[in-house]
Amino acid sequence: MPDAIVAEGLVKRYGQVVALDGLDLTVPEGTVTALLGPNGAGKTTAVRVLTTLLIPDTGRAIVAGVDVLKDPRLLRSKIGTSGQYAAVDEYLTGFENLEMVGRLYHMGTQRSKQRARELLERFRLSDAADRPVKGYSGGMRRRLDLAGALVANPPVLFLDEPTTGLDPRARLDLWDVMEELVAGGTTLLLTTQYLEEADRLADSIAVIDHGKVIAEGTSDELKSMVGGDRIELTVDHVDNLGIAQQALAGLACGEIRLEPGLRRIIVPVDNGSQALVDAIGQLVKHEVAIHDVGLRRPSLDDVFLSLTGHEAEELVNGSQAAELATEGQSR
Repeated sequence: MPDAIVAEGLVKRYGQVVALDGLDLTVPEGTVTALLGPNGAGKTTAVRVLTTLLIPDTGRAIVAGVDVLKDPRLLRSKIGTSGQYAAVDEYLTGFENLEMVGRLYHMGTQRSKQRARELLERFRLSDAADRPVKGYSGGMRRRLDLAGALVANPPVLFLDEPTTGLDPRARLDLWDVMEELVAGGTTLLLTTQYLEEADRLADSIAVIDHGKVIAEGTSDELKSMVGGDRIELTVDHVDNLGIAQQALAGLACGEIRLEPGLRRIIVPVDNGSQALVDAIGQLVKHEVAIHDVGLRRPSLDDVFLSLTGHEAEELVNGSQAAELATEGQSR
């Protein structure tokens, strides 16, 4: 399978702040790759370089067979983009927004109008087609923005946190649309902070932190890096966490994690079901009351904690500053 996106050694600096630090990335045609990372990790910067909005200090990138630096004009005719905020004109109707995009692509008046109607139908916006966008809900604006990215039927689509701020129903609707696009052959590069989103949509996940890819693979492959099962339990009182930790130390196959604010303890184990029985027995023996207990597989959040030392949604001050600087430069 040929590659739709290839990035090699991308570097982008703003003074002393490094936004991208030698980022390498490969996305095969007809697949979904999710860039997963905390705020400021470099996700948006990478997308802006790959979509010709920023010029890297060093490195190279090929998208849809076109060199990003050598022929940005040609590349723009082969890609679609949708950013974190819906880029629509709220004083125009939904139809007028999409027709305008078609004209900007030099599709001609008749074809632009036809394509606009096709996309309004596809994104379930036909009933609101002739209403000003300022009366649209957030989910409707998102769908219209994504429709705008598809007017020219691009083979490669970049979506930068497309479901941020949407309610659960609107998010599920957009996920369905993305799956339909990929089933039709579109290549999708998706940046997200939603672990569930990456888990559901992505064929491959690239974990980015401090401007570089620190891990890459399928969701299952990344989870396997963290280890096997987890016993997760909540005790009756925070003072009993220490007692529980000592009682369960002999069952752990890795580092035990304490979450005092939630009175929770997480114990990595082998042979999960038997370990769970043994853990309960040990806690009863030590007279530690349990409010809740369960056995679960590692999540992508566990992957983040293991790889970066912080949760997926936490901010990283230095790289966050780089992302903010990038936003200022691209406006």
